[in-house]
Amino acid sequence: MAKLVNLNFVEFLFGRLYALWFREFRVFLRERSRLIASIFTPVLWLFVIGSGIGSSVHLSTGTNYQKFIFPGIISMSIIFSSVFFGSYIIWDRKFDFLKSVMVAPVSRITIFVGKSLGGMTTSLVEVAILLVIGGFIGIHFSLLSLIQSIAVALLLSFCLTSLGLAIGSYIESLEGFQLIISFVVFPLFFLSGALFPLNNLPAWLSVLTKIDPATYAVDALRNAMLGIASYSFAIDILVLTAFAIGFGVFGGYSFGRMKAV
Repeated sequence: MAKLVNLNFVEFLFGRLYALWFREFRVFLRERSRLIASIFTPVLWLFVIGSGIGSSVHLSTGTNYQKFIFPGIISMSIIFSSVFFGSYIIWDRKFDFLKSVMVAPVSRITIFVGKSLGGMTTSLVEVAILLVIGGFIGIHFSLLSLIQSIAVALLLSFCLTSLGLAIGSYIESLEGFQLIISFVVFPLFFLSGALFPLNNLPAWLSVLTKIDPATYAVDALRNAMLGIASYSFAIDILVLTAFAIGFGVFGGYSFGRMKAV
């Protein structure tokens, strides 16, 4: 009897998670312009910045600059799409969808996890497209490097989707959300080492890069794809996991305190 109850509970939980995830994913599929825009900006940075600055930059590693920033461009795509995913909380609140979800027989944590999975899936779709583009610019992937890259992308996406949902839970206007997010996504990106090596930095800048979760994602991706890294892959994953847990707890707590109206 106890096993049957546990089985029914698991089916109930995963059924609710699937419904929440599928709803977010269907919204993403309907908004094709969102996918195009989310891919256009990273590609623009990759080819314009990568080729323009790369023509005059010579890295000590001997790596082509466009290839060097490619892991950072992937992280940029994840940063922007994941953090901005929190804006959908505000839209859901405006159209009363959030209220109907909140009164359903499901916990706030389940709703938070379901929405986080939706945000992670959309980021993963964007990353998959960029990985294909990476093959055309000379990035050679092995099965191991692909698995490592996907694992890093999922960790960073969960971390920043949680942050975006947490911020969205405290803000009621879309304008206010966009203003706050501007002070989040750009420091996350520019301090991550996406566009420059982390060695020989000024002391103050080095400290800031170390407290940026995206730093460890960029470093891990660069390690997996190019064999270039400031830290070992294990350390990058460990620190990124710690950030993901911390932001996940913060996001779940914030979501639990959120008012539906």
